[in-house]
Amino acid sequence: MKLIAKGIVVLLAIICVLPVLFIITGAFMGNEELLGILSPVLIKEEGYAAWHFIPLYPTLRNLVELLFDTPEYYVLFWNSIKIVVCILVGQMVFAVPAAWGFAQSREKWTTAVFLIYIFCMLLPFQVTMLSQYLILNSLSMINTQLSLIVPMVFSTFPVFIIYSCFKQMPVSVIEAAQLDGAGKMRIFLSMAIPIGAKGILAAMILGFLEYWNMVEQPVVFLEDMKKWPLSVYLPEFEADMIGRAFTFSMFSIIPALVVFALGRNILADGIAISGGDE
Repeated sequence: MKLIAKGIVVLLAIICVLPVLFIITGAFMGNEELLGILSPVLIKEEGYAAWHFIPLYPTLRNLVELLFDTPEYYVLFWNSIKIVVCILVGQMVFAVPAAWGFAQSREKWTTAVFLIYIFCMLLPFQVTMLSQYLILNSLSMINTQLSLIVPMVFSTFPVFIIYSCFKQMPVSVIEAAQLDGAGKMRIFLSMAIPIGAKGILAAMILGFLEYWNMVEQPVVFLEDMKKWPLSVYLPEFEADMIGRAFTFSMFSIIPALVVFALGRNILADGIAISGGDE
């Protein structure tokens, strides 16, 4: 039974990795080779698309064209960096104190407010899109990167993750610190943040992976292509630029892969703490 379970897990892992392998191998294929195997998809020819994981005629042309002949790539890359960093910094400024306040409050209304937070977290973007657009338009933020940053800064998801970590902090430890004369701010800065550090980092890693790949918000709120993040630019490629599109995709996923690889242990520990018993 264990062998079957392991086989299923390995099969699912391979299925998850296949799209990344497609992108990497496609980045080293020429346009002619890609059109030859993907023409039924790209130009609607009859037949079925095929694929091979070893390029027949490997080339670095796509990489050279992207890195040296496509200056908009760097503009969009730094747009993504700026947007994601501003969102994460803003979330930590607001989400960490909010989560600590929810975790420590003993008022009855706190639970009701937190349930509203969870409800808002479950709502998809399509449900809140119109209301967000109207508010951002009234604030003259449409077609500015603030239209992406501001709503995400007040996202409820990091509050939920960090709150669960703060809830694991024993009440006796806080009471002991209060008896020693520590104030609320001292307890928050010197005890709460270090104890909840893994949960905070886990929320940041998950946030980076989500916001680096966001598509719907930029499409709705941004009209100027120069303000787009990387994740929105791919649909602009045509069939004769398919090689560059694969290369663009490969470079787009590298930051997410690096962040996940460096933070996977922190992410696992943070989620485990968040799901632990109080």
